[in-house]
Amino acid sequence: MVTRLIYALKFGSVELLVSGSLTDKSKILFHRSIADRARTIAPFLSYDADPPYIVVVDDRLYWIIDAYTTANRFPYSEPYSVSTVGGQRLNYIRNSVKVVVDAYNGDVTYYVVDPEDPLIRTYDNIFPPGFFKAFAEMPDALKGHVRYPQGLFQVQAALYATYHMKDPRVFYNKEDAWVIPDEIYRGSRQRMDPYYVIMNLPGEEAEEFILMLPFTPPRNKENMIGWMAARSDGAAYGSLVVYQFSKQELTYGPMQIEARIDQDTEISQDITLWSQSGSSVLRGNTLVIPIEDSIIYVEPLYLEATEKGTLPQLKRVIVAYGDRLTMQDTLGEALAVIFGGETGDISDTGEAGIGDLPPVSENDREKLVRIAELYDLASQALDDGGDLGLYQKYFDEIGRVAAS
Repeated sequence: MVTRLIYALKFGSVELLVSGSLTDKSKILFHRSIADRARTIAPFLSYDADPPYIVVVDDRLYWIIDAYTTANRFPYSEPYSVSTVGGQRLNYIRNSVKVVVDAYNGDVTYYVVDPEDPLIRTYDNIFPPGFFKAFAEMPDALKGHVRYPQGLFQVQAALYATYHMKDPRVFYNKEDAWVIPDEIYRGSRQRMDPYYVIMNLPGEEAEEFILMLPFTPPRNKENMIGWMAARSDGAAYGSLVVYQFSKQELTYGPMQIEARIDQDTEISQDITLWSQSGSSVLRGNTLVIPIEDSIIYVEPLYLEATEKGTLPQLKRVIVAYGDRLTMQDTLGEALAVIFGGETGDISDTGEAGIGDLPPVSENDREKLVRIAELYDLASQALDDGGDLGLYQKYFDEIGRVAAS
């Protein structure tokens, strides 16, 4: 009874004191929040601001969280304010730990994915054996779901934008410092966030799950100068690749695509029409997708009612390729207009593009159309009741089509 009284006072619950359903074997779960649970067990680690993501392995659900070892007094390192890690000002950060939480019983396991990190080696020596587990002990099915964290990638991209300059004079004057571009999202201009895509990197045969982010030149120039990708699959996990575009040819940047969308009379007219009383148009993230030696830009448009509790609905998809721009009902229709020569709302600005666009083979065109169809089917599976199994089936098929 004393124990009941203590917990009743702690949780402010009279039921704990008077309920007849409690027995000597009853348990109280203190920390039900996944993030709170991990932080309480290991408060000496920093955790990514990106929410934990859930995966299905062997008919069980697991949450995965990215954890960092951080410091602000590491010798010979540049301080950097990391908004994705609680706004801390750090000069050392490594994604050394993957936290896996069993969604059924709440078990928390800390896997060390960077054993070369001196801080995590020190923590491992402090705590009892078994608190940290080697990455090799993680089940292979779980390893396939590990992804490169956004928080660390944003820090690396921001620093690489300056430190890619190898000439001392150029570095001192910041003559070639790159900039992470802006985009229009939900009607306002904001800095572009990294995003995950499945694609074939140049020179690679199989498609990969990567995290990527484009760069633009300094001094308010909006054209794209390069993009950076972090790899997440297999032995390539953690490696970074950077591709730089020629300065002699114009490659449109995200804000230049946004400007072309705003300048298109038919698209602007539709957006204005939908943005009447009772509804608003949400412009989704601009996806910059490398294809061969060129770039495809994809931006979804959502329509949302002003009443609280309503969900945005995908209404149109905008696709830009070179000097061609179209808005269609689905991604498949937009790609068919761009590459298949079908009629639709196409805008050709006549401005300088990215040079002579490489010809798209019939096989590649069929692949793009098939991928677009599968993507639309996957989106429909979610809209029709959230059938995750069917959704995964369509995305697995996308991977097979892309690899064929």
